[in-house]
Amino acid sequence: MKKQKVLVTGANGMLGSSLCPLLTGEGHEAIFADLHGVNGLEKMDVRDFDQVKFHINRFRPTLVFHLAAETDVDGCETDIDHAYTTNTLGTENVALACQEIGAEMVYISTGGVFDGEKGLPYTEFDTPNPVNVYARTKWEGERAAQSLLQRYFIVRVGWMIGGGLKDKKFVAKIVKQLETQNEISAVTDKWGCPTFTEDLAPNLLRLISTGRYGLYHMVNEGSCTRFDIATKIVEFMGSRAVVKPVTSDAFPLPAPRPKSEILENYKLKLLGLNGMRPWEEGLRVYLSTLLTPVRKEV
Repeated sequence: MKKQKVLVTGANGMLGSSLCPLLTGEGHEAIFADLHGVNGLEKMDVRDFDQVKFHINRFRPTLVFHLAAETDVDGCETDIDHAYTTNTLGTENVALACQEIGAEMVYISTGGVFDGEKGLPYTEFDTPNPVNVYARTKWEGERAAQSLLQRYFIVRVGWMIGGGLKDKKFVAKIVKQLETQNEISAVTDKWGCPTFTEDLAPNLLRLISTGRYGLYHMVNEGSCTRFDIATKIVEFMGSRAVVKPVTSDAFPLPAPRPKSEILENYKLKLLGLNGMRPWEEGLRVYLSTLLTPVRKEV
């Protein structure tokens, strides 16, 4: 990707931990922003339109990666106003500011926008039908970017893996459980595609360098259940723990989940741009970077 002035929102999150060092390493002039402004990041709340305009007009980036989002699916279900203000209006704020200065925008969305009833992997040409508030707010964010901008990349990802110490999602939770537990449970009736941030970040830059604006899916190859992931974690970490298969009924949650969030990188494949490796390989690499010790005796 040619050298650009880049602004990243939500830079302190899982994807930011992979993307920001990559941008710096490639010599881009970059400003990294996040809600709390910790770790030397600029403080920017995407829900505050004036704040968004201030930062974007001050720095005048040519490219904005909009990573900031409320990703707590159940939290979105119980606080709908917060979900729409952050994920939909926050995205609209960033898109409007990009519109004003003519910047390109990259918006990270989710495979959760589909209802999971197709029975086959979803492509970019399938029509979303979200079943929970989180997914609806992310889809409305997509629509905002599409309606306000001509130069945008909307990239739907799957079950995010990565972030190291910033990881609060499924893989980190399972690794933590393996420190003390001889048996763990994982769901077998929900399907999806893991997305390793260390694979996603360079593939994003590769896509952007083409100038082919539009909507894309970008997940690691293959699909699985949470049970499959947990089983692989046990194998890769050398644990003797037993993974118990359960249904979603074992973990009642406020937000409904689609049966399937399986995506296909269809447009990337058609364009010869699909560089995402199998999810098992990405998971193995990620686990090798984690410093958390895992209990191997039972």
